[in-house]
Amino acid sequence: MREILVTSALPYANGYIHLGHLVEYIQTDIWVRAMKAQGHQVTYVCADDAHGTAIMLKAEANGVTPEAQIASVKASHEADFSKFLINFDNYHTTHSEENKQFSEMIYRRLNNAGHISTKDVEQLFDPEKQLFLADRFVKGTCPECDSPDQYGDNCEVCGTTYDATDLKDPHSTLSDATPVLKTSKHYFFDLPEFEQFLKDWTRSDNRLQVSVANKLQEWFDAGLASWDISRDAPYFGFQIPDTPSDEPDKYFYVWLDAPVGYMASFKNLCDKREGTEQALDFDRYWMQENEHKTEVYHFIGKDIVYFHALFWPAMLAGSEFRTPTGVFAHGFLMVNGEKMSKSRGTFIKAETYAEHLHPEYLRYYFASKLSDKVEDINLDLEDFMQKVNSDLVGKVVNIASRSAGFLVKKYDGILSDVCVESELLEDITKTGDEIAAAYENREFSRAMRLIMQCADKANEYIDAKKPWSLAKQEGTEQEVQDVCSVAINIFRQLMVYLAPVLPELTANAKAFLNIDDLSFASRNEWLLGHKINKFKPLMQRIEEKDVTAMVEDSKASLTQTETPVPSEGHKPDAKNQTSSTAEANTGAEQTDYIGIEDFAKVEMKVAHVLACNHVEGADKLLQFTLDVGEDQPRNVFSGIRKFYEPEQLQGKKVICVTNLAPRKMKFGVSEGMVLSTGEPKTGLTVVTLPDACVVGDTLA
Repeated sequence: MREILVTSALPYANGYIHLGHLVEYIQTDIWVRAMKAQGHQVTYVCADDAHGTAIMLKAEANGVTPEAQIASVKASHEADFSKFLINFDNYHTTHSEENKQFSEMIYRRLNNAGHISTKDVEQLFDPEKQLFLADRFVKGTCPECDSPDQYGDNCEVCGTTYDATDLKDPHSTLSDATPVLKTSKHYFFDLPEFEQFLKDWTRSDNRLQVSVANKLQEWFDAGLASWDISRDAPYFGFQIPDTPSDEPDKYFYVWLDAPVGYMASFKNLCDKREGTEQALDFDRYWMQENEHKTEVYHFIGKDIVYFHALFWPAMLAGSEFRTPTGVFAHGFLMVNGEKMSKSRGTFIKAETYAEHLHPEYLRYYFASKLSDKVEDINLDLEDFMQKVNSDLVGKVVNIASRSAGFLVKKYDGILSDVCVESELLEDITKTGDEIAAAYENREFSRAMRLIMQCADKANEYIDAKKPWSLAKQEGTEQEVQDVCSVAINIFRQLMVYLAPVLPELTANAKAFLNIDDLSFASRNEWLLGHKINKFKPLMQRIEEKDVTAMVEDSKASLTQTETPVPSEGHKPDAKNQTSSTAEANTGAEQTDYIGIEDFAKVEMKVAHVLACNHVEGADKLLQFTLDVGEDQPRNVFSGIRKFYEPEQLQGKKVICVTNLAPRKMKFGVSEGMVLSTGEPKTGLTVVTLPDACVVGDTLA
């Protein structure tokens, strides 16, 4: 028996739970239930992420204390998780005594080991609100193209990235006051000291998916930087201990104590269970030299990999705690092939969904889409209805409903003493090994396909034997009982396999089957001479009117809901070009995706760099002269100067977006865009092509 501790990322205590969040919690819950069903000791903990400027500001706006604010949100989160049958062993909060103790302990150990340093940082300060402003709380005129009303980190018009201090005519989005420059001492965790450890850790023992490890290599290539772990008062969080008495109060940045919340929630559970049969030993799971071979796994969204696969293991290693056995990242949720949208009613709250549809429909549909890959999944509402109705109602439940009536009416619910189709049942029983492996490997979609193949075999068998016809004939009583008994045994096997996904349906099926156990091991004992109870409908079909009503209610309810204050660390950084579920964690509305028809309008051509030069007076721009196969070369500006010297790109073949509207800039007109990838904060890589590529060719 393996001893396993599992966590999901902590939802931010600044908004409601919606379907985008539920991808992760449903994925984790299914995995936990499957591992428990296979006989392992699994503990699943989570907590609300309850600190930061956004919480403080939201509480202020609502006229309550931050403590009252987070308590209300926590109760709402727990209610939503319960509706969707998410079975935490403990759900805590990062605003707890346990989290304070562990955060301070980790900090002190890091500090004593020489991994903490300080330096002065100059930031914009709101003189009215009396607080330092994160980039998302500052707006002004872009320093490159003079576009007004741009955030303090990125221009949405010309795409230039910059520091908030570079903005022209900046103003605070909190008070509209003109911010002033102010210097304060900040505390930094020396992440570069752990570079070799992290390089080895991210590539060892299958801790990360290959695509995640490859993504992190970009950060190593760009060079790790020390991590700012402090914030100045006023701030809702924990004060940093042992700071000089003559310094203003310093607080842990929310992302320092957030992952520590995993340890704190587990410790809280250990304390609750102390002295009981379910007692847990904290050190057994978190001591650095893990002689007990316990396992710790984190399920997270792909947008917070950086924190969980670099900062977190480095913090743990530097403070003499064990590191995670594995960090499993998943993709984002789209609805009907597009980003969730309030205007279309597809930005759906968990509460709104549960008012119209059974949560197990969504659990099954997500399971049918999820794999071990870091891929986005799509909730196509039409496919959702068809799949649930076809698979669960039309295939699985139909097996029991077609067979149980004959057994109860004619044989008092007693199944045959022998199985007349042992080869068929043995085949389905053996398939359980593949299904169990698929669950463990997080290949849920494969598990669902295997289960439905078993259901198809059962329905084919029933269709071939036609017990409804046999029942009308004389002398076929035993054959009818035998056929229906085979069907009920297969149905029981399907309930074993679906129990991690559909706990409520399978609990009702246990009552119908008159059994107590649906563990994976129980599939090896067939129901022979067993008495079942009268069949009652186990699941209803999804009606289109209910889906339509849910969408319409989502339009209404979310229009009436106040948009939460964006948060540092939880609102995506506009300088980061990767998409982010961190925005979903705030409950803020997400920008609509473009459709495929819009993307198809983008024209990309092979371009030859005839010249590449610095731009006088612009420290972030390079100027390209590009041959794109036209009569005249094109002039293109790109904000990549800090990553390239001009001679590195001179003569290269690159990709140019050629049908972008010309943009007049301070230094000239830009007639396209040079394609690059990566993170603007830490490293952009221009996409270059082989010399054999023909200039002017259009790229599909």
